[in-house]
Amino acid sequence: MSSYCLATYRSFDEKADFHKKATSIAVGLTVGSWTELPEAQKASMEKHLGKVISVEVHEPGVGEAISGRYADITIAYPDVNYSRDIPALLVTVFGKLSMDGKIKLIDLAFSSDFLAGFPGPKFGMQGVRDLLGVHDRPLLMSIFKSVVGYELPALREQFYLQAAGGVDLIKDDEILFENPLTPMEKRIAICLEAAEQAKKETGQKLLYAVNLTGSTSKLASQAKKAIAEGANALLFNVLAYGFDVLHELSSDPDINIPIMAHPALAGATYPSPHYGISPSVLLGKLMRLAGADLVLFPSPYGSVVMPKEENLAIKHVLLTQDLRKDYTYQALPDVELKLAPSFPVPSAGIHPGLVPLILRDFGGDVIVNAGGGIHGHPMGTIAGGQAFRQAIDATLQGKTLREYALTHPELQSAIDTWGIRE
Repeated sequence: MSSYCLATYRSFDEKADFHKKATSIAVGLTVGSWTELPEAQKASMEKHLGKVISVEVHEPGVGEAISGRYADITIAYPDVNYSRDIPALLVTVFGKLSMDGKIKLIDLAFSSDFLAGFPGPKFGMQGVRDLLGVHDRPLLMSIFKSVVGYELPALREQFYLQAAGGVDLIKDDEILFENPLTPMEKRIAICLEAAEQAKKETGQKLLYAVNLTGSTSKLASQAKKAIAEGANALLFNVLAYGFDVLHELSSDPDINIPIMAHPALAGATYPSPHYGISPSVLLGKLMRLAGADLVLFPSPYGSVVMPKEENLAIKHVLLTQDLRKDYTYQALPDVELKLAPSFPVPSAGIHPGLVPLILRDFGGDVIVNAGGGIHGHPMGTIAGGQAFRQAIDATLQGKTLREYALTHPELQSAIDTWGIRE
């Protein structure tokens, strides 16, 4: 029996016959033409032909969230048409089609045969928790406030202050590339030294995600060099390099530390309602499929806002969704093909007063990621981290932040500065 991957599109057009358009997509992106083929040739080409699974037409209505006439079209693409890699699948289902007017790829579902080529996250959410020894609360991450142009002593000091505040993870800035002031090997050495100093005070383990950069052909060797220097996590700008590069890095048995996926360039692809790829596919399914252990994406609360329903869709596919799809043309086999969950990291504009909201929306399996909310604390960077930990503790204990702040001055100062979002 043939196996298929499914692609769902949202196509906007005031007058189109969407059923005819769906057939055109299914045929045009697979065998090219069909009705003109001789019957004998059709028999041999049948296994390569795309199938229209569904066409749901939505006429414009008063008060609807999406304006204009559109249709959600689902097409099944035979796995036999493409190699088992993400670039081949994306070019098949949306390469040429992405330039065909107002049409957006809003969902992908993968066959068991296709998924079998992807081991997924090597560590995933549970593996990251195991490395840190933290299983009973959300994790806290901080980012450097500014690192371009810093020399090593200043970088070390900033790292130490973050670590001493009780964070679980610290990541490089995604724009910190190889440079003579803070080269990767020396950066790892001084940051891990600072982490060890902070550990003596906090008792906490800590992951430092060093930014993996350079030419694509040298990324694997660069990652292994980082590991040899003691690196315990990597930050990777996936969309600049490609999902297949992430897949190769995550599948390499010698790259045995978690990989954190940064969403840089995603804004060029997902925000339009009419074009591009939905965030749940771009920053959810494809990141998890390619092996990201942790995935950053814009939060619905802060400075780079993504609608909450899109955030929660990303969370769903990173944590819980089986990425296979059962449909008319393929029965799911009785084999376990679930990928490990990836840790969701909603980011940008996060301060302690948002913690109850984050935990309400994302649950306990989330990483609270802060930048200015730690470094901008009036009592200093260490107090900034402590305020976040206090906000997390208060929320888990069922106490209000204002109540908890009465005996925790760091949290009180944060509330005075940024307030509380209900």
